[in-house]
Amino acid sequence: MVVTRASGGGGGDGDEYRSSDYVHSTFGSRYMQGPIPKWRMPVQTIPKEAAYQIINDELMLDGTPRLNLASFVTTWMEPECDKLIMASINKNYVDMDEYPVTTEIQNRCVNMIAHLFNAPVGDDEVAVGVGTVGSSEAIMLAGLAFKRKWQQKRKADGKPFDKPNIVTGANVQVCWEKFARYFEVELKEVKLKEGYYVMDPEKAVEMVDENTICVAAILGSTLTGEFEDVKKVNELLTKKNKETGWDTPIHVDAASGGFIAPFLYPDLEWDFRLPLVKSINVSGHKYGLVYAGVGWVVWRSKDDLPDELIFHINYLGSDQPTFTLNFSKGSFKFPVKLFVCLLQYLVLRCLLIFFS
Repeated sequence: MVVTRASGGGGGDGDEYRSSDYVHSTFGSRYMQGPIPKWRMPVQTIPKEAAYQIINDELMLDGTPRLNLASFVTTWMEPECDKLIMASINKNYVDMDEYPVTTEIQNRCVNMIAHLFNAPVGDDEVAVGVGTVGSSEAIMLAGLAFKRKWQQKRKADGKPFDKPNIVTGANVQVCWEKFARYFEVELKEVKLKEGYYVMDPEKAVEMVDENTICVAAILGSTLTGEFEDVKKVNELLTKKNKETGWDTPIHVDAASGGFIAPFLYPDLEWDFRLPLVKSINVSGHKYGLVYAGVGWVVWRSKDDLPDELIFHINYLGSDQPTFTLNFSKGSFKFPVKLFVCLLQYLVLRCLLIFFS
């Protein structure tokens, strides 16, 4: 089945007919004997089977997801995952009281990731983090936490708090630029140079001033996939903090490398083993046999996430703390895909250990 769009066309009597404004079916059916308006609701209804055919046929003009090798996502999952997704797609995850098991599974995922990234969380403690719609939302949430923490300290010290900035490399993903523009934070970018396409730690720390809310290091550059030297940034920034009396922290954007480094480079120090790393974001849908739209942000401790950013909702009888930019979302993403993603990574880890 194919959908075509004819152009041109004539009209008259003050009601010009332009066939480019209509959807035409190449293959006729008794349910679609005439064109369907493209920009307005049709006057007549059509059966669900015909509506499905029209939309499904038009979607055939899209690219084939299985052939998508260019956008950092995995476009195939096991049939069992598809079944779990469809079984959970009608759950609105924001209603935590209504779907407590969904919430519990997400909390398990957050704790698994926190331990994977060496967060200082005891066996009887609950890690601080949240599932997001990819790393873009995760970065927004982490950035807001840094901005609010910085503002609180500046207010307490009686200093101006209207000109926050963040230091990154020029190789950051566009979501960092969005964060800076949306939430009024100056983006100070370390320029790249020939043969060195990641953020230079020394230049980055040089750009830090009293208004810097954090330094953002990238574990898996969008341009080349390279890991930035987070340990070096931590060393230089620790020294500068001691000299200036500041406490500028580090955020690690591990969208591309967070689920690779712990398995392939377990001795590489980039995560919460470094004292100044206060939060980490990671994407679940990169290289993990998981559909797009899965991410997390995890904080080092409760002190690193200002409580005033957390909303406590009591719609259904109990406290529901929430920190998110997406207020309604299907549970098929949170936590079904999250949990499946983690299970696959755990299998990968076992295989790596077995063959090493």
